Parts: sequence; C-alpha cells; structure tokens
Amino acid sequence: MNDQIAHFTRYLGTERNVSPHTLEAYRRDIEQFHAFVRGERGDDAAVADIDHIMIRRYLALLHKECRKSSIGRKLAALRAFFAYLVREGEVARNPAELVATPKREKKVPFHLSIDEVTALVEAPREGELLPLRDRAILETLYSCGIRVSELTGLDVGGIDLDEGLARVLGKGGKERIVPLGSKARSALAEYMAARNHPAAADPLFVNARGGRLTRRSVARIVDKYVIRIATMKKVSPHTLRHTFATHLLEGGADLRAIQELLGHSSLSTTQKYTHVSIDRLMEVYDKAHPKARK
Repeated sequence: MNDQIAHFTRYLGTERNVSPHTLEAYRRDIEQFHAFVRGERGDDAAVADIDHIMIRRYLALLHKECRKSSIGRKLAALRAFFAYLVREGEVARNPAELVATPKREKKVPFHLSIDEVTALVEAPREGELLPLRDRAILETLYSCGIRVSELTGLDVGGIDLDEGLARVLGKGGKERIVPLGSKARSALAEYMAARNHPAAADPLFVNARGGRLTRRSVARIVDKYVIRIATMKKVSPHTLRHTFATHLLEGGADLRAIQELLGHSSLSTTQKYTHVSIDRLMEVYDKAHPKARK
C-alpha cells in the first residue's frame, strides 16, 4: 500500500490542492490504517484484500481512544483514498462507502464573554515591538475570525489599513476578503510603524529573528496573555474564532454573512453557533418573561 498512499497524497496536493494541514492529516490517518492492515494480514497485504468488515473492525478499535469526530475524519480519509483507487482502476469498489459515519456529539463551541475577550486583547500593554505584535495578533484574530493558519500566512501586502480589509488564503487555497475592525487597524498600524513599514512581500507577523510565525508560536502567545489575565478557562487561538462568530450572531448578524466571513464551504458548519445563540435567548427569556419566572 505504500506506493498507493504516496500517489494519493501527491494527488491531493497537486490536483485537489488541499492545504498542507489537511494533506498531513489524511496521510497520517491512512498510514495508521495501513499499520492496522499489516497487523491483520501481514506486510504483503494488498488494497484489493480490504473489505468493509476490516474497516469496521478498525473503527471499533478506535472507539476506545478516539472521539467520534476523530473517527469520522479517519473514515472520510479512507473513503477519499479508496475513491481515488477506484478512479485509478486499482480496486473495483470503495469498501469505505459501506461503513456508516459515527454520529457526532453535538458540542457547543466554547467562547469568551465580551469582558473576557476585551481583557485578553488588551493584555499586551508594553510599547515595545513584541508586545505591539502580540496586541495586533490578538486584535486581528478576534476582529476577523480567521484561522491561525490564515493569520500566519498573511503578508504585509495582504492588509489594507486605509480600506480596513485583509486578504486571507483559506482551506483549499480559497482566497477571501475580510474586514478589519478599527481596534485591529490601530494595533496593526502601530506594529507596522515599529517595524519601520516592511515591504509588501514580507510576512505580516514575524518572530524575534524576523522569520514568519508558526501556528505553535501563536498558541504560545495566546497562552502567555491568558495567564496574565488570570482566567482559569482553557483558551486557544481558535477560541477567538468561536468568540468572533458567537458575538456576531448575538449582535444580529446574518448566518450567511458569518459563513462568508469564516470561510466555511457549508452553512451546516456555521450553524453550530446557533446553539450558543439559543442558549442566550433562553437566558433572556427566563429573566424577562413573566410566565418564565417561578
């Protein structure tokens, strides 16, 4: 299977143009399944020997250590892999299509309150270069709701402070324009001035050595200021994306508009935020409606 896996990952990267993150996740998931197949059938096992029973047995083992969402993603990777093999004529049918996707748990996205997110983005107060960068990062994440990979991929020329817009490259190489709020624009302007207005082709956010920041570095920056504001909540850069979407929805924004801003290809992905809004509506109802009071 090693050759088929290599050909499939090359196909994902060249023809499907998936993001490096997605490509690595698919490769890892399929190689994990390959290890299971070798344990079941030996090193000489061929893809033609794999049936839906074997895939079900593999997923049953995963239930002991993985969440349903992770199992669903691994199954999706196998479906894509076997669909590619069918297209290439290496197998007659896709055995993964006969395996039902586990029903995912309905999990309401965790988000910060307005006071909490305000305290977080205002935590970097020193007027030096790195605190100015950190403030710009936090303001941009909350103002735009972009993914961390989209933030680290920004170049200086990708933002227009006069128009208040940023051009980001999302999943699958899809480009979109997102608005920058006034606080984010001010923070970015201060940061750019402290860097002596770098060239348009330079990375927007850089480390102390001048290299482009990584996703891990951004996570460490967020952790640093979460500790500073002394909150016990577990906050990640993605929490600011959830907070952005939730606050927009609670402020009356249209779900379709939020979908475009987040870069979701499907509205169903965005609809998870409606649960948060319903919780808020019920809270208001319980406090305000005469018949809701005990």
